[in-house]
Amino acid sequence: MGDESHASEAVGREFAAEFRSFMRWVQTDTQVERNEVVSLIAEFLGATRARESVVTREWSSFEHVNLQTALNVWMAEEGRNVVVHGIALPPHFGGVTLQQLASGGALPPIQLCAPPLVDLPNGPGSTLACLQLALLLVSDPAGPYVLLVSAPREHERGLRIEVLGLPVSAAQAVVAEIDGLRGALNVYRSQLLEVVAFPHGGFDLRFMSVAPIERDGVVLPDQVLGRIERHAFGVAEHREALLTSGQHLKRGLLLYGPPGTGKTHTMRYLVAHMPQYTRLVLTGRSLHAVGSVTAMARDLAPAVIVLEDVDLVAEDRSFGNGSSPVLFDLLDAMDGAAADADLLFVLTTNRADLLEPALAARPGRVDVAVEVPLPDAAARRRLFEFYARGVSLQLNDEELGVVVDRTDGVTASFLKELLRRSVLESLGEQAPLVTAAHVSRALDDLLDSGQAVTRTLLGVGVDSSTSPSASLGPVPPSGRMRVGRWTAYPPRS
Repeated sequence: MGDESHASEAVGREFAAEFRSFMRWVQTDTQVERNEVVSLIAEFLGATRARESVVTREWSSFEHVNLQTALNVWMAEEGRNVVVHGIALPPHFGGVTLQQLASGGALPPIQLCAPPLVDLPNGPGSTLACLQLALLLVSDPAGPYVLLVSAPREHERGLRIEVLGLPVSAAQAVVAEIDGLRGALNVYRSQLLEVVAFPHGGFDLRFMSVAPIERDGVVLPDQVLGRIERHAFGVAEHREALLTSGQHLKRGLLLYGPPGTGKTHTMRYLVAHMPQYTRLVLTGRSLHAVGSVTAMARDLAPAVIVLEDVDLVAEDRSFGNGSSPVLFDLLDAMDGAAADADLLFVLTTNRADLLEPALAARPGRVDVAVEVPLPDAAARRRLFEFYARGVSLQLNDEELGVVVDRTDGVTASFLKELLRRSVLESLGEQAPLVTAAHVSRALDDLLDSGQAVTRTLLGVGVDSSTSPSASLGPVPPSGRMRVGRWTAYPPRS
């Protein structure tokens, strides 16, 4: 019995050892053999090259289309053969690295497939198919090596290329060559772009289009518009002469005034007439990305960086990774740009008083501050005529003069809304033309005491020093409101 027991224990130990060996074989060797991606890399590189270090370069997610543009050119270069394979990962699997693929360890079941592509804009009206997760088998004078392209995934905004199969210095040279093409072929250069902030930091870029705005479509006093144009267009026109004489190109322009007076319209006029510049528009949350956007703009110079309504977040610290107010980030970004960098910063604000102390403490960052005022009588006439283009309007000069008088102290936005409501009045009667009666009723409605909030939303009366209601006295009875020498009555029921 003792011998039998001893023999049984020996058999058990032998079985256990064999079982452990079997499990190791299942988890390692057979996994490598079963995984066609791992096998492909091993066969393509050979044992020696497969043991080289993996070199990785990462970019921001908005560079995806630029990286693909560079790869397309790089892969097509003479003397280079590239075979592209897609990689299919299991659902909800986070991602894979080239180091994992080379070693074959701790991998889920993965397969080769057609390269997965995402169609990304590479211009205002065009797109480019971009690799999402792809293995590139490369053969060129440097020998065989492998690239893994990993695009941003859900909850992961990183974009990267990994290189395996070359000595570190040679792999770095490959990445540098691709990155150089990315910069040289940048699809964002000389485009109009909206900066869109991500909720937890970082940003994306979207191509914008702007309708052509002629100079006579910007209703500002000639001296005001001329000052804006000199600062924006003049430097661009005389760039080389300014540099030769030792003058800086970096400049800041502040447009300030009540809401609705045309600051955004003026900004659009500027960017529409600077097509040789890369134009980046930041507003709302995206203002917090001003530091990163300015760094990118330096690479894409000449560039215009527009910061709309900067007063709304000038002192905000609650968004993004930094702890400084946005205005300080802006001033730091302007400080960091070289004097010879052709960068124009355009700031718009309704509250210059909030910005002035900080700007005065850091002189020279904003070179010119221009007030965009409430339109005077001549400007109101021009604005009414401008917004009435395309409207079938029957209004003589005297009737138009009455409208101009009644709208003393209003904004451009108010006049635009007045034309829209006048058209609606005529449509309600199925009238073929917009007449003085339609305009009068629309104006009565807008000036009614019950429309105070509407007027505020159109920029009228926001600043007590410029509001038309500041000099109107008490509101007349029966819901009437006196503006200038005219009395507005409630609209007809």
